[in-house]
Amino acid sequence: MNLRTLNDVFFNLVQRNSDRVMLTRESGEWKPISARQLRSWVYATARQLRSWGIGKGERVALLSENRPEWAIADFACMMLGVVDVPIYATQTAEQCLFVLQNSEARVAFVSTRLQYEKLAAIREQCGLESIVLMDNAPEIAEAVPMQSWLQHAPQEEDAELEAIGERIEPDDLATLIYTSGTTGTPKGVMLTHGNLASNINVSLDMYDMDKEDVCISFLPLSHVTARHLDYALFNAGVPVAYCPVIDDLPRAMREVHPTVIVAVPRVYEKVYNQVQNKSHGIKKALINWALNVGAENRDIVLRGETPTSLSWKLANALVFSKIREGLGGRARIFVSGGAPLGKELATWYANVGIRIYEGYGLTETSPVIAINNPINHRLGTVGKPMSNVEVKIADDGELLVRGPSVFKGYWKMPEESAAVFEDGWFKTGDIASIDEDGYISITDRKKDLIKTSGGKFIAPQPIENSLKVNPFVGEAALLGDKRRFPAVLIIPAFEFLEAWAEHHGVKFSSRKELVKSHHVQSLYLGIVEEMNQNLAQFEKLKRVLVVHEELSIADGTLTPSMKLRRRNLTDRYKKEIDALYAEAEAHSRTTATVKR
Repeated sequence: MNLRTLNDVFFNLVQRNSDRVMLTRESGEWKPISARQLRSWVYATARQLRSWGIGKGERVALLSENRPEWAIADFACMMLGVVDVPIYATQTAEQCLFVLQNSEARVAFVSTRLQYEKLAAIREQCGLESIVLMDNAPEIAEAVPMQSWLQHAPQEEDAELEAIGERIEPDDLATLIYTSGTTGTPKGVMLTHGNLASNINVSLDMYDMDKEDVCISFLPLSHVTARHLDYALFNAGVPVAYCPVIDDLPRAMREVHPTVIVAVPRVYEKVYNQVQNKSHGIKKALINWALNVGAENRDIVLRGETPTSLSWKLANALVFSKIREGLGGRARIFVSGGAPLGKELATWYANVGIRIYEGYGLTETSPVIAINNPINHRLGTVGKPMSNVEVKIADDGELLVRGPSVFKGYWKMPEESAAVFEDGWFKTGDIASIDEDGYISITDRKKDLIKTSGGKFIAPQPIENSLKVNPFVGEAALLGDKRRFPAVLIIPAFEFLEAWAEHHGVKFSSRKELVKSHHVQSLYLGIVEEMNQNLAQFEKLKRVLVVHEELSIADGTLTPSMKLRRRNLTDRYKKEIDALYAEAEAHSRTTATVKR
């Protein structure tokens, strides 16, 4: 049965009456939460909100890592028609203040004392009436303890609440999700129940999942991709295990043994780097041999089949199975989203027997526009469009989309809302192409395209993603807009670079000294030169700037969803970038003089 609203997800979940709809780690053990228990907690939370006069159309903020209480508060809001406003747990107090003021949230749910203190410091500036604390911390008298009503929630039906939930309509606003803001001020994306439900209805049709599967929820639920995924899993009857801290993910993988893994490319990159850079000598030779065998059998893997040759079985037993063990050992479905995966990385995984289904979407499209799946899969693309949307390419190459999952507009921003629509089509901001079979390939963000002073356009993301396949490259950002030639700023993967430096006898007392070393400069020049062999003449990177500081959400160079904030990064290193180009210009003039 097709979903009309997000409340249908909850009702379907409860009606199955499963003993294991969620898993949470307590005292070193993973404990199940039943559908009956979840229902009692959601209803108790909804009743508490009603007692405060919070009803349909009001806004409630969620500032928390992934945990059962996040979903409980979310479902309670949906039941009442309350609009919830997720905030990244990594946001500063100042960033939270903007969202709270703009959304006019009356209540906020927070996870820990740390998150509580963020909001307590700005409470008078944003008009919060109540701050609900998920953790049990009786010493914080000003916080409303969520556990006080969860611990005593009766496990019974509530006909009155259910009637309220059933009266919610598809056009009713469900959530405000604030864009992470790679440029400019964050905007509140207005998504209705119908927007999200229409996407969930078609998102897992071809993946064949059920209650025997399990998935770890670790991507921030403040991001629409993670939230949509959990809804879709709940609706399919797949248990969700919550991992609040990303550093605990390897342990969670080993303990939960997920059958479904949905991750951003950065997670897949880390696994790749571990394999590629932590093996030496005989072990390295074994891995290289196995990868060569895998490459010979890649097409079979990409067809969704298991190779049967003796060499592949041996490579699988000695190498590939060990890689899968690091991901829990049982995963059969691998999905990537949130950012471009990169064809080289997807190819490497196919070589080790793992077919990754790359997808694509935006917050404004609830989110999935296209995704690869077991039936339709093509390496290097983001798959075919979902059945609930239409897509086309504009004259300038921008991908346009329309359908019931496309948002209604930005909160309190009518001009900005109107600007992103053209004759009923939403302008994604992405440059794309669609092949004759209907598979979509994303070139880059339209606003990120680099135009050299010679008038040549360069798409930075494919080049950056190729560079990041190298274990020594943590992050890469192309430079060259309005300049004579492109260059690249590289943030090393310091874990591997420092080990390499020690192995090669490179002395250094700080990372700043390390990146200025002649040996390190030569290493990265070599990496870039190898990359240049595959680039068109106008794309070749003429200079390399290696910096000693890692990027972070706190310093504004990464968004909360771990995307590069190009403008912030180039502003931060403006002096060094200007010097790099000035040096190149001086060298060019000197060379010209010598030739004369």
